[in-house]
Amino acid sequence: MDNKLTFALFFANRGFFPGELIADAREEMKKVLTEKGFGYICMEESLTRYGAVETIAEGEMYAGFLEKNKGEYDGVIVCMPNFGDENGAGVALKNAGVPILVQAYPDEIGKMDFAHRRDAMCGKFALCNVLRQMKLPYTLTKKFVVKPDSTSFKADLDRFASICRVVKGMKSFNVGAIGARTTAFKTVRFDEIAMMNVGINVETIDLSDVFMRMEKVDESRMVEKRAAYLTQTTFAGFPESKMDNIARLGVVLDDIIKEYRLDAVAIRCWSELEIKFGIAPCMVLCDLNERGIAAACELDVNNAVMMRAVSLASGGAPTILDFNNNYGEAEDKYIVFHCGPNPISMLKDKGEIIEHKMFKKSFGEGTGVGVNKSELKSGKVTYGSLKSENGKLTAFVSEGEFTDDEIESEFFGSGKVLYGKTVNEVINHVATQGYKHHLCFSFGEAAGALDEAFNKYLGIECKII
Repeated sequence: MDNKLTFALFFANRGFFPGELIADAREEMKKVLTEKGFGYICMEESLTRYGAVETIAEGEMYAGFLEKNKGEYDGVIVCMPNFGDENGAGVALKNAGVPILVQAYPDEIGKMDFAHRRDAMCGKFALCNVLRQMKLPYTLTKKFVVKPDSTSFKADLDRFASICRVVKGMKSFNVGAIGARTTAFKTVRFDEIAMMNVGINVETIDLSDVFMRMEKVDESRMVEKRAAYLTQTTFAGFPESKMDNIARLGVVLDDIIKEYRLDAVAIRCWSELEIKFGIAPCMVLCDLNERGIAAACELDVNNAVMMRAVSLASGGAPTILDFNNNYGEAEDKYIVFHCGPNPISMLKDKGEIIEHKMFKKSFGEGTGVGVNKSELKSGKVTYGSLKSENGKLTAFVSEGEFTDDEIESEFFGSGKVLYGKTVNEVINHVATQGYKHHLCFSFGEAAGALDEAFNKYLGIECKII
């Protein structure tokens, strides 16, 4: 995933405050963004006093600057070296169309005389009030007044970047439903219109189309895809035709993703693939997730969408796991599990292609080869789930930790112990609010950014637990 973001810088000013404060802030903000690896654009400094906005006319000038550069910036950072003019800011930002971060400088003891006092704290209240009146959503820094070169503001930038990635990536995208919902899995029902209402388009592709394409895959493309998979997993003890079929499925899904411009997919993973081709699609999903195409199993379109959101927030690859087992008597630890859709960047080492035991039991030896058994890394995780109900999308997010607690070796698939202070609250929320037992995970702590992006900028109701 390309996590490079560019911010448009807006500098607020009031004429009777020292102009040199703007000049200093301009250089300080640019320096910090460069150090953090973010891009930036600024209105030409010579157009106004130090390139700042003091008046409505200058606000119109800045609005023109944003319009000219539309699509080139992912968020706006409002920098307030002093009180600033809220009228000019309102005009300048009314059509920004992206998240807005409001930063204000702190005053310093010993520099409170008329020549040095900033009053940016007071000005931030005024500017935020006007933005709210205009129904323009905005994000605050953790410390209400903060210097750009501080550790606190650098953390604010990371969080704001997460928000911007989610908003940019979720405003309008395509998700593919590959196959019909498995009849028995009524929990993965979803509402296409509810998704379309927030800009998410669903494309449905029948498995018969997938199967016809698999039978026509060019041999050289199959060999190339097979080699790519074997850099992420090991394969032994099964007929080579099984790995070939897994690769054919991967080639076909790549083609469908390209053809329909898909950013996420959910696939009907049983039982036709197992009966006709003797494979399970887990390895294909591993690879897609690693490449930034959120890929859910069991045709869980809702959580293919949530996987994309979690991935955008964290900046890393996602996976989807079941809330599956208690962990002894522990009340803050549970086992999460799935057959193996985990991307290699979330694993301790390469996976191992095994046979799905349930398919073997149901359909006989040699069916369901393709489960990528693997061991997830330990570490802090963000997780959540999404549902479509009563014509709207609703989500929840939380944070926890994958631990090193042992799970017996006989445990089928890829299990991991999830620890969390609020994990019991999450479990009860899933059960009482009608969420699927699927959870979408990515490493990192980004629940707050995801919650704010959903509620404030995307109009998707979200609860943080």
